[in-house]
Amino acid sequence: MKKQTAMNRDWIATARTLSEALPYLQRYTGAIVVIKFGGHAMGDDAEMESFARDVVLMRQVGVNPVIVHGGGPMINEMLAKLGVESAFVNGKRVTDAATVEVVEMVLSGRVNKRIVQAINSQGGKAVGLSGKDAGMMVCNQTDPALGFVGTPAEMNPAVLHQLFEAGMIPVVAPLGSGRAGETFNVNGDTAAGAVAAALKADRLLLLTDVAGVKDASGEVVTELTPEHIAELTEAGVIAGGMIPKTETALAAIAGGVRAVVILDGRAPNACLLELFTDHGAGSLIRRK
Repeated sequence: MKKQTAMNRDWIATARTLSEALPYLQRYTGAIVVIKFGGHAMGDDAEMESFARDVVLMRQVGVNPVIVHGGGPMINEMLAKLGVESAFVNGKRVTDAATVEVVEMVLSGRVNKRIVQAINSQGGKAVGLSGKDAGMMVCNQTDPALGFVGTPAEMNPAVLHQLFEAGMIPVVAPLGSGRAGETFNVNGDTAAGAVAAALKADRLLLLTDVAGVKDASGEVVTELTPEHIAELTEAGVIAGGMIPKTETALAAIAGGVRAVVILDGRAPNACLLELFTDHGAGSLIRRK
């Protein structure tokens, strides 16, 4: 008998988990699942490969996944290499004309194509695009002081439906067009929420570097309602970087998304565990 490698053991464990999940698979046939991919997992080759396998498996069992990605660290790295200095207003980067060119180059180029290649290498058929393509994401300027930073104002998801019908997996860079033809940089979570709402997605999965929303004792809360989130935020329990994520979740639910999950993208098979097991993963947010 061959000695099991660590990768073999991982796949065996995953197969056992998925065999228990078979009753759940039909429930998601034809479902649209938007995944915000970012954080540590994007920069780790092994975790990127694992994520790509999961996405391909989701497509194979009938789910329509859409990947919306970030890329802040890669943008920072390229700006530094090119000697493009950044100004900040209240801790937020001012995206001037020079900066937005770099942002588009990195997001639509290096980052987007790396994810596309990872999915295709696992047997999927991924297609890279940005919110600018086919007028998918039309933006208003968020704040004149921040320059070319946009907030989605009009969504046109027809191209995504066409890709679903063709068996493709869309990978979307968070860039939008202005009404005068400008290019706007859009926060990755905000873009994912807008795409999910436009598609009336069954799930929006926000992958991050924490296990989920935590209560006052530091334990992950597995299920929350918008009212519960408001209470935890008012009490200061939800704070810092978790606030924009819960705000994205609430906006997506208000826009027609059935449920949002904030979960740890570093955890093996996190997306599969959330969709196809009874216990799920992370914090599920939905109306009562």
